[in-house]
Amino acid sequence: MLIRTLRELAAPNIRLFTAYRSENLRPDLVAGLSVAAVQIPTAIAYAQLAGFPPIVGLYASILPSIVYALFGSSRQLMMGPDAATCAMVAATLVPLAGANPARYLQLSMALAVLVGVVCILAGLGGAGFIATFLSRPILNGFLNGTGLTIIAGQLGKIFGFKMEAADFFPRLAETVAKLGQIHWPTAIFSFVLLVVFFALKRTVPLVPVPLAGIAIGIGAALAFNLATLGVALVGPMPGGTLQLALPGSLSWEDWTTLVPSAAGVAVLTFCSAMATSRSFAAKNGYTINANRDFVALGLANISSGLTQGFCISGAESRTAINDSVKGRTQIVGIVSALATAAVLLFFTAPLAEVPNCALGAVLIFAGIGLIDIPGTLRLRRCHVLEFGLSIVATLGVILLGVLPGLAIAISLALFILLRFSSHPREAILGLVPGLDGYNDIAGHPDARTVPGTLIFRFEAPLVFYNVENFTTRARALVSAAPDSLRFFLYDAEASWGIDSTAADELRLLVTELRERDIRFGIARSKGLFQTMLERTGLRDEIGGENIFVSIRSAIASWHPTFR
Repeated sequence: MLIRTLRELAAPNIRLFTAYRSENLRPDLVAGLSVAAVQIPTAIAYAQLAGFPPIVGLYASILPSIVYALFGSSRQLMMGPDAATCAMVAATLVPLAGANPARYLQLSMALAVLVGVVCILAGLGGAGFIATFLSRPILNGFLNGTGLTIIAGQLGKIFGFKMEAADFFPRLAETVAKLGQIHWPTAIFSFVLLVVFFALKRTVPLVPVPLAGIAIGIGAALAFNLATLGVALVGPMPGGTLQLALPGSLSWEDWTTLVPSAAGVAVLTFCSAMATSRSFAAKNGYTINANRDFVALGLANISSGLTQGFCISGAESRTAINDSVKGRTQIVGIVSALATAAVLLFFTAPLAEVPNCALGAVLIFAGIGLIDIPGTLRLRRCHVLEFGLSIVATLGVILLGVLPGLAIAISLALFILLRFSSHPREAILGLVPGLDGYNDIAGHPDARTVPGTLIFRFEAPLVFYNVENFTTRARALVSAAPDSLRFFLYDAEASWGIDSTAADELRLLVTELRERDIRFGIARSKGLFQTMLERTGLRDEIGGENIFVSIRSAIASWHPTFR
């Protein structure tokens, strides 16, 4: 069954490859090599961000790219190490592994496999919709916090001293305390690199900054013999080949401990990948299958874990490079993977000359790229609440760590959803001069209501957490109405559904109104709402003669002479 499912998921891309058009070959090759040029130094830097030897970043960049190319729905999205994901991996695994590098790698492999399993189950279960739960303000704050955390984590590298603190503010305090220990050749070189990076971004935006950083670093190390000046280098990095391996030395307790973290990482990687793939799909005129991509992302993470890599996600910078050089199909991912594998096999020696501070500068540049100050200020101008949520998400990441920060972001998204749907907009409807039909009379002093009738609109589905608000408001409106009130019409157009709890509460309201000689009716109900009226028996309680297709038909039935 699993093989059949995978075959079905891969079928669209297999058809693409078998019918591959020759005119796509050149742009796909150029795009693949360009992506690899960015991916290799970025993967090395991100591996260090996650606490691994540089070569592990290359392991995590090869097979996942091929797997996504076979199963993913995006033509542009590139798989590989990602800054936010790497930060989450480090935050999750460092407390569990302690100072044992071998155990750290085993835990990382296990986490990647578990993330993959979670993603696959979520995709097969139709959970692709969860990407919509992370609103723009919360993503803005989360990425701002992640960027600041990455920058703080690289201060020791660019200043040339060892950092002991692990958290954001303690790192800042330690940096200030150690300013007298700055290794000036390292600090000056780091500052020069950052200036060059921003100059390249401004003047030659198509030049891949990570590649430029690595190239400048190697060139400077060889030309000026930086090692003799005390500038730390990456050092010898053995070449190798991808080897399949299982994290076999872990206990059952280790695996179960990682499950909650795997769920959090899976949500982050999926939402990050979807934000990137959807934007480029919209730009290039095609659509994304979110559930299929959830499965593809899961398979890519499993392939990374089984080849001694770590958790990966969609890579925004490499996807942008792919799009900028006009890559056309998923073949780009395969080309970039093969180019990365060639470097792993034959060209790791030059990478030994990369200064650590160059990698730190690359990561700081990436961290700065995650911080969106104009977007945050725009939120402040548009909506103070959304601006506040963004700031709270940022502080959550900085103060509590990346994984708790993600939990705060999701919790805030759910809180916003529940807050607005539990206290939605409501309105009393009437006839407003110049407007067709029945509209909200608020702000229209010349509006008129139907005599003896209250038309009430509640702009949300009626469910267990908001029905009390609905019934309380309805009772208050009835109590405030004149004694001549004889009809209460609920405009259900904006209420796509009703659950059993709400149906029971609505039944009580109907009974109360009937005892006061007030007839209750519903207009413009549809879909699930109508179905639940039947299933709960509420339609019979209200009376089919009081269920109307429109407000006009209700008024025509109740007030035949009203005009």
